[in-house]
Amino acid sequence: MKPEANKVATFSQILLWFGAAVSIAEILTGALLAPLGLRNGILSIIVGHIIGGVILFLAGIIGAQSGLSAARSVRISFGKYGSFGFSILNLLQLLGWTAIMIINAAKSLDGITGQLLSYQNEKLWCIVIGLLICLWVVIGIKNLSKLNTIVISALFVFSLILGYTVFKQKITSITSSEIMSFGAAVELNVVMCLSWLPLISDYTMRLEKPISGTIGSVLGYFVGGILMFTIGLGAAIYAGTSDISTILLTAGLGAIALFIVVLSTVTTTFLDVYSAGVSIVNLNDKINEKIAAIIVCIMGTLLAIFVSMSQYENFLYLIGSVFAPLFSILFVDYFILGKKEIGLQKILNIKNVLLWCVGFVGYRLLMEYDTPVGITLPVMVVIGALYFFICKGSERKDGN
Repeated sequence: MKPEANKVATFSQILLWFGAAVSIAEILTGALLAPLGLRNGILSIIVGHIIGGVILFLAGIIGAQSGLSAARSVRISFGKYGSFGFSILNLLQLLGWTAIMIINAAKSLDGITGQLLSYQNEKLWCIVIGLLICLWVVIGIKNLSKLNTIVISALFVFSLILGYTVFKQKITSITSSEIMSFGAAVELNVVMCLSWLPLISDYTMRLEKPISGTIGSVLGYFVGGILMFTIGLGAAIYAGTSDISTILLTAGLGAIALFIVVLSTVTTTFLDVYSAGVSIVNLNDKINEKIAAIIVCIMGTLLAIFVSMSQYENFLYLIGSVFAPLFSILFVDYFILGKKEIGLQKILNIKNVLLWCVGFVGYRLLMEYDTPVGITLPVMVVIGALYFFICKGSERKDGN
C-alpha cells in the first residue's frame, strides 16, 4: 500500500474523473450516434454508460482494496510476464490515445483560431497542448487538487453553456445518411468506458476511502461521459457535422471554445500519459514514473504531428477486444474465487493467457453480429463463466 501522505480524497477523484470524461473524444463519439436520432441515441448512451460504469467500478475497487496499480493487479491472474504483456498493450493504446487526443484538439483549435483570429498552425497547437500536458505531469496528482477544482468547475460551466446552446434549438431530423444499430451504439459507449479500464486502478489505489472513493470516481466519469456524449449527439444533429470546431463555433461560443478544447484535452490526456508511466514502471521499477510519462507525452505529440490518425471507431473496438476478456478473467479470480494476492511463484499463467486470446478472437468474430447490450458484456460473461468452470474442473481433478 501507498504511504498515508500520498492518499487522495474522494472529492479530488470525482473531479479528476469528471475531467477525464469532459473531452473532445466523448463529444466526437457521441456525434457518431447521430444516425439513431436524439431519443434512441440518448437511450444508448445511458445503457452503454451503465454497463461500462459497472465494469469500471469492478476494476477500480481492485486497485482501491489491494493498493495495486492496474498493471500489477493483472499479475494475480496472469503472472509477472503476463502483466508485462498487459503493460506493453496498455502502453501502446495509451500512446495511441495521447496522439489521437492531441491531434483532434489541434485540428479543432486550428478551425477555431482560423475563424476567430485568421491564424492557423496545426503543428504549433500540437506542441502547445503537449507542453501543457507535461506541465500537468510535473505538478503531479496530489498537487493538482486545487488547480483541478478550478479547471473542472470552469469546464463544467462551459459544457452546460454548450449543452444549453445546442438543445435550445429545435432538433427535428437526422442529418446523417449513415445507418447504425442500437447495439452498435451501446457498444461504442461501453468501449469508451473500457478504454479507462486499464487505468482506473492507477488512481483508485491511492484513495483514502476505497469504496466510497471508487464509487465517486466512477460516478464522476459516468455523469461527465453522459453529458459529453449527449452534447456531441445533439450538436451533430443540430450542426449537421461531427467536426468539433464547427460544432463549437456553430454554438456561438467564440473564445470559450478555445478554453474547452485546450483544457478538456489536457485534463483527459494527462491521465493517459501518467498511466503509461505506471505501465512502464511495471516493466522496470527503476524507471521514474513522471519521466516515463513525459517521454510518452513527447512521443504522442510527435505521432500527432507526423502520423495520420484515422480509423477512430476501429481503434475503440480494438481496445474492447483486448481488455474485456482480460479483465473478465481477473474479476472471476478476485471477486468469485477469492484470489487477491500476487503469486510470486507464478511467472506466467499460460492457461489464462490462452483463454484471453480466445476471448480476443471471440470478440472480433462477434463484431459482425448485434445484441441490444453490445458485444463487450456478452464476451465478458462467456469468458468469465468458461474460466470459472475450467477452474472448478481443475479443482475437482486435483481433489481426485
